[in-house]
Amino acid sequence: MDFVLDYLLTEPPGEPVDSVTAAWARHRAVAARFAAPVDAAVAGGFAADRLGFAFLSGYQEALRTLLPEFPAEDAVAVSATEAGGAHPSAIRTVLTERDGAVTVSGTKTFTTLGSLARRLVVIASAGAAADGRNMLRAALVETAAPGVTVTDLPAVPFAPEIPHATVTFTDAPATPLPGDGYTDFLKPFRTIEDVHVLAAALGWLVRVARESSWPRPVLQKLLVLVAAVRGLDLGRPGSPGVHIALGGVFEEFARVVDELAPLWEAADPIARERWERDRPLFGTAGRVRAQRLATAWRAVGFDDETTG
Repeated sequence: MDFVLDYLLTEPPGEPVDSVTAAWARHRAVAARFAAPVDAAVAGGFAADRLGFAFLSGYQEALRTLLPEFPAEDAVAVSATEAGGAHPSAIRTVLTERDGAVTVSGTKTFTTLGSLARRLVVIASAGAAADGRNMLRAALVETAAPGVTVTDLPAVPFAPEIPHATVTFTDAPATPLPGDGYTDFLKPFRTIEDVHVLAAALGWLVRVARESSWPRPVLQKLLVLVAAVRGLDLGRPGSPGVHIALGGVFEEFARVVDELAPLWEAADPIARERWERDRPLFGTAGRVRAQRLATAWRAVGFDDETTG
């Protein structure tokens, strides 16, 4: 297996690809060279010629961190968001067990990579608990299974190469995953996804830095951030310490991105244009991430910014 920090400094950048399918094929080839999913995310980001395809690498490796039994050749997507959002109380898709068979029915309004995925991790309601809480389960559903309809949505303004879809399930056969769909899957996945997408973005920025002949100290700063991301204990994604450390990594990443601003003039114009277009990708989960960070500080006894 390769060592990812040396890989970033010595591997020749790959040729551009023109589709998400080709980007997925490239990611699989690169990921096979690394044992840890976070390293595969970093390397996949470096192999990508744009931030959207780097996101693909990070997203897929996040899923493999949480569910390592998934076949490496199958693209997977999380199907959670509905008309009312992805909060547990908003989930109306239902999981039904009848005569030994399990099915799901409902509509997911925004599934990232829905049309690329061969399997979906569907978050569905298994009924109400005694206290009225919506009990959630996660279940695997094949996109080619009967009762599954995947409809591509228009491209979003940033990272438009990444497809999103509406998915409708009509008594679609499903395989339930163990545990609670929220506390054991959806909640930890949000943290794990943040880590792996950031890792892939850092890999991609190293590629840009090398192709643009940015100063050596820039590469050094980017590798420091890669090392910091690799050091997070993703075996404990709900740990307050992990959330606090991740918050610090994101703050440092934002500072480095600001420092890079003048250097983009030396970059390829197409890469620079895509960067300006795709930067909002990092803000999509910013509010939720800030809430998790505040909760983490409170969990260890810090009620404000100065006292503990």
